[in-house]
Amino acid sequence: MADLTDRQQALLKAIVEEYIEAAEPVGSEVIERKHNLGVSPATIRIEMGRLTDMGYLRQPHTSAGRAPTSMGMKFFIAELMKEKTLPVAAEVSIKDKMMAQRHKQERLLKEAVTALAQRLDMLGLAIDEEGRSVYAGAANILDWPEFYDIDVARYVLSLFDENPRLQEIIGRAVGSDPVHILFGEDMEFEYLRPTGFVFTKYNAGNNKDGVIGVIGPARMNFPLVLPYVKYVRDLLNEAIRI
Repeated sequence: MADLTDRQQALLKAIVEEYIEAAEPVGSEVIERKHNLGVSPATIRIEMGRLTDMGYLRQPHTSAGRAPTSMGMKFFIAELMKEKTLPVAAEVSIKDKMMAQRHKQERLLKEAVTALAQRLDMLGLAIDEEGRSVYAGAANILDWPEFYDIDVARYVLSLFDENPRLQEIIGRAVGSDPVHILFGEDMEFEYLRPTGFVFTKYNAGNNKDGVIGVIGPARMNFPLVLPYVKYVRDLLNEAIRI
């Protein structure tokens, strides 16, 4: 990734946050009105053009605003965002429900993906150490504009009928990162372009790992999604060890 100036970083952060909220390309007038960057609208437009040329933004339509690319989202996640602190009441509620199922691993996994689905309004999923998938909240994705396209929604839901394809997608995340984030824009599957995947490994015992996470829009609220996924993963590891 290219080095960005402080002003470009502030602008990119503002555009990503606006895009996460509105699901619409962001224009310079919105940035100028809502974010105090200390520069003129003309300078904002120039910098937006530079960020587009560098690959951090895209312009979906002529004379429209800009939206972050997967490259822009990755920079935001790695360099600009701050993870939110989860509400204590939410942590306690999730822990109580999961620990109640700690002796029944299938129910424990179901409780874990249900917690993610309910708290994040997304599709929660897990793949156990045997390769079996568990999910909850399939209807949640229909609340997001990205899934109003029936072909996109159908393709995502079909992943659970075609487990090898789901395994292939998750297998694309390599490296030592504790949480993996995949953007449909970086894959060759046309109907996954507006989607995002966040998942992490959990210790399923007997030196085997499972995977748990969420599927939602590429513009998901990562400052909230990541701490929830990490918290549920840690509870899974704790419950399985007991």
